[in-house]
Amino acid sequence: MTMHDGSYKHIFSHAQIVEDLLRGFVHEDWVPQIDYGSLEKVGGSYVTDDLREREDDIIWRVRFKPALSGVEGGEWLYVYLLIEFQSRSDPWMALRILVYTGLLYQDLVKSGQIVAPNKLPPIFPVVVYNGESPWRSACEVAELIEPAGLSAWRPSQRYFLLDEGRVSEPELAEADNSLADIIRLESSPEPEVMRQIIGRLTQRLREPRYDSLRRALVVWINRVVLKRLVPAERIPEATELQEIDTMLAERVVEWTEKWKQQGLQQGLQQGLQQGLQQGLQEGLQEGLEKGLQQGIAQGEITLLRRQLTRRFGPLPAWAEARLARASTEECETWADRLLEGRSLEAVLGSPE
Repeated sequence: MTMHDGSYKHIFSHAQIVEDLLRGFVHEDWVPQIDYGSLEKVGGSYVTDDLREREDDIIWRVRFKPALSGVEGGEWLYVYLLIEFQSRSDPWMALRILVYTGLLYQDLVKSGQIVAPNKLPPIFPVVVYNGESPWRSACEVAELIEPAGLSAWRPSQRYFLLDEGRVSEPELAEADNSLADIIRLESSPEPEVMRQIIGRLTQRLREPRYDSLRRALVVWINRVVLKRLVPAERIPEATELQEIDTMLAERVVEWTEKWKQQGLQQGLQQGLQQGLQQGLQEGLQEGLEKGLQQGIAQGEITLLRRQLTRRFGPLPAWAEARLARASTEECETWADRLLEGRSLEAVLGSPE
């Protein structure tokens, strides 16, 4: 697995994040019935060799509250987490989930944890996806099977999808937990916004029982989030969330100025090249003057494009077209809006 895969998977190996996932993003009537204090990660004798070899899979089990389940100690619910890091959705994911669920059930029977006439426990399959393109694959295995008059015999198996790139800010605000802030960090926001998120995580996870989760988050932020934010910078690895916040406070002005200079230099170079070409036709002096003017304008556009992409992801065609014909005044207005705008439309205006 890549560095991102391993460090992010490690985050979901902590009970608090699984609780945040269920409480904040799964809107089912059984979610409040769970005894989250009973969450335990399944491993060792609980899973087959086949399941242990699936490095992307994390299996948890948790009890329903005894008073609600009618069983002393509460019935078990298995939460099967599949973390997907690929760039696009897997068209056969529903089939994979059906197979994995069957293997888990088979192992529970073979290991003697479920004995007839007892019934099998419920399994809640979850796919956590953080690719750039939206997830478009079927979430129900029956949709992958041609009925041909045999619809009554088709297997049925659904999975819950958490497509992180498509979770809206209102949804994250409603969840209001550590996982919501982790999803926000996935978008590599501007340093000042990142500081706000890290500040909230520091407060949420300040108790000693969260020490391991904080360390997992620090590793992920060091090696993935910051590398994506400033790929060309050599950043000393922090050991605590507070250290990352301090470092961001010290470096944000330096990085912003560097990005501005890079954008201006790139735009100036492009403008000069265009100006020199025009100069061959219109006269060297006039061409150079135009090139300088275009270079400054292009530098502002390049810097703004970089900041918009870092904040909101790849720009759609309408946004690129609007930047391409932008004036200096428009660029300045958009740069001011970028500080507080919560969406691309809030900065550049609605698509025409």
